[in-house]
Amino acid sequence: MSIFVIVCVIVVLIALVLLRLFKKPKVQEHYKVTQDIDPYKISINEIDRMEDGKDFEMYLFRLFLCLGYDDAYKTQDSRDFGTDLVFTDREGYRNVIQAKRYAISNPVGLSAVQEVYSSMRFYRAKKSIVITSSKYTISCEQLASYNGVKLLDRNDLIEMIELFKEQQYSKVKDIIEAEPYLSLDSWDDYMDNGKIVKKDRKAEKLVVSGK
Repeated sequence: MSIFVIVCVIVVLIALVLLRLFKKPKVQEHYKVTQDIDPYKISINEIDRMEDGKDFEMYLFRLFLCLGYDDAYKTQDSRDFGTDLVFTDREGYRNVIQAKRYAISNPVGLSAVQEVYSSMRFYRAKKSIVITSSKYTISCEQLASYNGVKLLDRNDLIEMIELFKEQQYSKVKDIIEAEPYLSLDSWDDYMDNGKIVKKDRKAEKLVVSGK
C-alpha cells in the first residue's frame, strides 16, 4: 500500500512539473488609449503597456490640453514631417514635439532630433522638444545640445506625471518649457577652430589622388 502511495505522489509531482513547463506565460495586456482618455488615471506603468507610439501621442495631447495649452493639437499620423504635437508656450512661442514611446532598454537615437528640428520651419515653430518613456543615446544628446532641441527622458516624464496628478500644473509647464542644454552658448564658441571634427580620411585621400 505504501508503495502505491509513493508512486501516486511521484506521478502527481511529475504532472505538476510538466504543467509548469508547458504552461503559457501570462502576457501583460496592452493598455488601449481612447480619445476621451483621462490623464489623471495614467502612470508610467500604463505608458509602458501602451500598444504603440500613437497611444503615447494621444496621451500627451490630452495631457497638454489639461495643462491649459488650449491651442495644442496632434498632427496627422502620416506625413507629419517629424512632429507629433504642436503647442504654444506661456511666452507665446510655438513648440513642436516628437513623442517616442520606447522600452527602457531601447534608447532614442539621433534621428529623433534630426526630424523634429527639421520640422520647425514647416510648423513655423520657435522651439523643438523630444519626449520619451526611455532615455537617449550619447550621439542624440550631443546633436540636441548643438541644435537647441530639448530632451525630456523617462525621469522627466515620471516627474511630470506625478506633479500633474498633484495638480501642480505650473511646475509641469516649467519642466516642459525649460531652456534646453546648449553646447554652444555664443557665436565665439561656434567659431572656435579648436573643436576636433572627425573626417573621412579615405575620401580625402581619394580627392588628393584624383581618383
